[in-house]
Amino acid sequence: MADMTDEEYDALDELWTKTTPKVNFSRPGVFARQRYLLDCLDTVTANYIQACAEAANQTPAQVIGKMVREKIAVFP
Repeated sequence: MADMTDEEYDALDELWTKTTPKVNFSRPGVFARQRYLLDCLDTVTANYIQACAEAANQTPAQVIGKMVREKIAVFP
């Protein structure tokens, strides 16, 4: 959107100011999905993964994925 003209920006602003976007609440958002992921783990494990994710500026799913890939790599 960096190549929009001032008129296009004004029209887009007008559209979003007067139009309420439809939101789909039937599917959980990214934060709810991360919470569901951690809810299936025990408290110590969930806290460890959350701490690792925050320290690495990643999501818990990324941390778990990295752990799994490391485990897969050691199999012959």
